[in-house]
Amino acid sequence: MKYDYDLICVGLGPAGMAVSIMAAEMGLSVCAIEKHKVGGECMNVGCIPSKALLRMAQTRQAARLFEAMELEPAQLPGVRAPFARIRAHLQYINDKKTMGMFAKVQLILGEGDAVFVDPHQVRVNERVFSARRIFICTGTRPALPPIPGLDTVEGVLTNENMFALDQVPESLLIIGGGAIGTEMAQAFSRLGSRVALVHADPHLIPAGDPDASDLLRQIFEEEGIQVLNGRCIKQITQADGEIRIETQEGDELRGARLLVAAGRQPASAALELANAGVKTNARGFIEVNRHLQTSCPHIYAVGDCNGHALFSHAAMHQGMIALMNSMMPWPFRKDFRKYLVPWTVFSDPQVSAAGKTEAMLKKEGIPFETVRINYGDYGAAIAENVPTGFLKAFVSASGKIHGVVIVGEGSGEMINEWALAIQKGLRMHDILFLQHSFPTMGFLTKRTSESWMMNRMKSERLKRLCQFFFRR
Repeated sequence: MKYDYDLICVGLGPAGMAVSIMAAEMGLSVCAIEKHKVGGECMNVGCIPSKALLRMAQTRQAARLFEAMELEPAQLPGVRAPFARIRAHLQYINDKKTMGMFAKVQLILGEGDAVFVDPHQVRVNERVFSARRIFICTGTRPALPPIPGLDTVEGVLTNENMFALDQVPESLLIIGGGAIGTEMAQAFSRLGSRVALVHADPHLIPAGDPDASDLLRQIFEEEGIQVLNGRCIKQITQADGEIRIETQEGDELRGARLLVAAGRQPASAALELANAGVKTNARGFIEVNRHLQTSCPHIYAVGDCNGHALFSHAAMHQGMIALMNSMMPWPFRKDFRKYLVPWTVFSDPQVSAAGKTEAMLKKEGIPFETVRINYGDYGAAIAENVPTGFLKAFVSASGKIHGVVIVGEGSGEMINEWALAIQKGLRMHDILFLQHSFPTMGFLTKRTSESWMMNRMKSERLKRLCQFFFRR
């Protein structure tokens, strides 16, 4: 069969961009289909605009500190209306930066949903395109939980429409304490909203470390954010412009706007996957094998749509792996599950992690010791006024690194070194003998390895051995 293209990519978020641009640079003919905007959710309504909003909020928080110190604060235009500025920045990025990367790609942009005709053909409206291989990169969208009354509330916010606001609301209720919920709680609070967050799990950021979650909750409450963990919402009502949340535990929250950040669902329903023989699981995510192939081997599902790791960097990485696997003989294909996925929640302080958590290690019966270093014990952190936070490494007696959690300034940068160490099987002594630039926050990584080594010195046998070699 003669195909129109070597490759069709459906969806141009982080995964689809990685597949399309890399394949085109390799000389393959590529057709990329995107219903909305290039960059997908991450660029337009996710990672990028949320970090811009957090930066603006941090700037406003710094101005408040200046005022508290009776110093003259800098003028901060637009802090009450940051969304127009963010939209302008996104427009510039899309028009001037992103689109140039697709010069070698046939773009089908904004023309409607892609629908499978058969395993090798995709239809967009009346146009049909065929390819030797097809990559599904459709991502996810917000899930609205089945809470009584939620469907009656007007103007419910999610990350999809939140950045279309004109002004920061006077008050905001947030359902969900994961990454989106916690980041936006702090951003909106610092921008002037009265914020309350209600969450079903006992801890904020439930996939993370309880100590990190407890510290973040403490900071939120100090900043005036009301946090209700471990709550079950009884009902939601709206009257006279006010939204009211009632919990089974007897709490009542009132606010002008409601943001729902309570999970994700796949955004692949419109594809009519059955026409191509592509299977999904009970939650609707596309099933893939370790090489990212679907039940139809020449069709790959990459990124959030397969439900394995809902992070933009994981999607980009999977895109690279899937494209490589699509051209490699079987013995040389890579198992995407073997690559570590570090993550960061960009609150203040940042919360980052890589590898296994303490709960995972205990559940699996893996022996470990916890090495903890506090930011507040490090002179540079004190001098730079960022003493809040800690680094915890879960390590074996021989120095194998099982997992790491970092809460504090720069943790999103620091976690990458730990992720590399875990993925490559490095041990604590390898970190110990790597010189770290001082006085950076990354020097806390080296301090952790030094602390681990000092713990070895508690062994009387090792002490005697050291003394023998020194004195001989």
